Amino acid sequence: EGCGDCGVKSNCVAVSPLETELGTKRAIDQSACNKDFSCLNGFCPSFVSVHGGTPAKAKRPQLKVVEKDPFESLPMPTMRPLNEAYGILVTGIGGTGVITVGALIGMAAHLEGKGCTVLDFTGLAQKNGAVMSHIRLAPKPEDLHAVRIAAGGANLVLGCDMVVAASPAALSRIEPGITKAVINGYMTPVAAFVLNGDMDLGAEAMMKSIRDAAGDEATSFVDGTGLATAILGDSIATNLFMLGYAWQKGLVPLSLDALTRAIELNGVAVETSKRTFAWGRLAAHNLAAVQAAAKPTLRIEKRVARTLSEIVAKRVELLTAYQDAAYAERYKEFVDRVATVEKTRAPGRSGLAEAVAKSLYKLMAYKDEYEVARLFSDGEFQKKLAAQFEGDYKLTFHLAPPLLADRDPDTGHLKKREFGAWMLPAFKVLASLKRLRGTAFDLFGYTAERKMERRLIGEYQSTIDAVLTTLDQTNHSTAVRIAEVPESMRGYGHVKEKNVLAAKAREASLLASYRTPATEKQAAE
Repeated sequence: EGCGDCGVKSNCVAVSPLETELGTKRAIDQSACNKDFSCLNGFCPSFVSVHGGTPAKAKRPQLKVVEKDPFESLPMPTMRPLNEAYGILVTGIGGTGVITVGALIGMAAHLEGKGCTVLDFTGLAQKNGAVMSHIRLAPKPEDLHAVRIAAGGANLVLGCDMVVAASPAALSRIEPGITKAVINGYMTPVAAFVLNGDMDLGAEAMMKSIRDAAGDEATSFVDGTGLATAILGDSIATNLFMLGYAWQKGLVPLSLDALTRAIELNGVAVETSKRTFAWGRLAAHNLAAVQAAAKPTLRIEKRVARTLSEIVAKRVELLTAYQDAAYAERYKEFVDRVATVEKTRAPGRSGLAEAVAKSLYKLMAYKDEYEVARLFSDGEFQKKLAAQFEGDYKLTFHLAPPLLADRDPDTGHLKKREFGAWMLPAFKVLASLKRLRGTAFDLFGYTAERKMERRLIGEYQSTIDAVLTTLDQTNHSTAVRIAEVPESMRGYGHVKEKNVLAAKAREASLLASYRTPATEKQAAE
């Protein structure tokens, strides 16, 4: 649903955004999950715990190349000679190994007898908090007189996280014509997303700010997180991947032998770390080969439908699976009528029909017991589970069925209960009974929440019908905002009730404004 209650209850940054056809939802980043299960306190029927299994590691991709070992045959980069002080600013987020990158570079410099200082700024040192590592290299230790990189003093900005790389503190270290920027193009959600799931992370704006600071020719973006996770099975590999990429570009003036020895001396997952570094090198030399190797497991966001016809077609397909073709046709007929009126009464304007298409679908596809059961038993859940986990594991489901769950004596809210894997066959049976939805034989339909959800559909259609009667070019934008109101009616149980009340208050305010004649509004202003 994307209501974010799991994040509110847990304050856990492993709750990450997932862009879908139906808007921004939530997913659990298994690489970041600390397994304390506090997110289960969120009132959501979609949580499953996997016991005894481990996140699946990606199988080593097979590169279609002639060489037996493509990494050994990688050409050595043209390295800038270290004749004077050289500044490397590594930006990232807490808990991902930014400080480790600085330590490896420092050890490699020490092994070569070169001067090096490393100054780490860890901020609050929280998971997903901003971290910067100021690294200064020089031919000899006595050549270094400061440990902090001054404004405009970075020769390389290694952005393991784009959000931190685009911050004022990082941008101030960039000097056009001097600084090269190698940036991980993946958008890691900052900690603030946990509490504000609608926040715009602004990837394009961040990329532009970095390019503007360093220059297009001096800036490289690569999906380090996506490629490293797809190939090595864990997003923690990202930073070493990025270091390998920057080294192959000739931007880290240290020898391969020294960096390899530093990784060995670090003593943590040595072979994996060396291979991760090598994959980063290969990406800098032949990105297409690495992308091809990662393709079987690389998470690629599906193209979101943009045109009205695409939006409607997709939702007709979903509503047919949700209930039946007749139910989907009711939806399509209403949206088509809105589109016709919009075109007639507000020529040249658009957006109202699209807003209605999205909002009406959301209301009509409310996730009752039948729908939750269908989503767990239609086969897609099992496929995703098998792709994410391996080993001998068992499942438990965390649900709060209104007819079975107890209520918290203090809050009055339904309390979630744990159910075993036997729920999977039970879900299949329940899903087959979806045609009972809304009939006299629908036992779940008698609850207050289900009555509210059915009522909201009729109320919304009546509201849109009323809006259409006076629609014109002057009030079209307000009409669109009214049509979008149901998008915020997210969640389940008491979470949804709260969101519905807030949405209805906003709708009433918008309707009052919509009904006020333009001349009267101008006079009031």
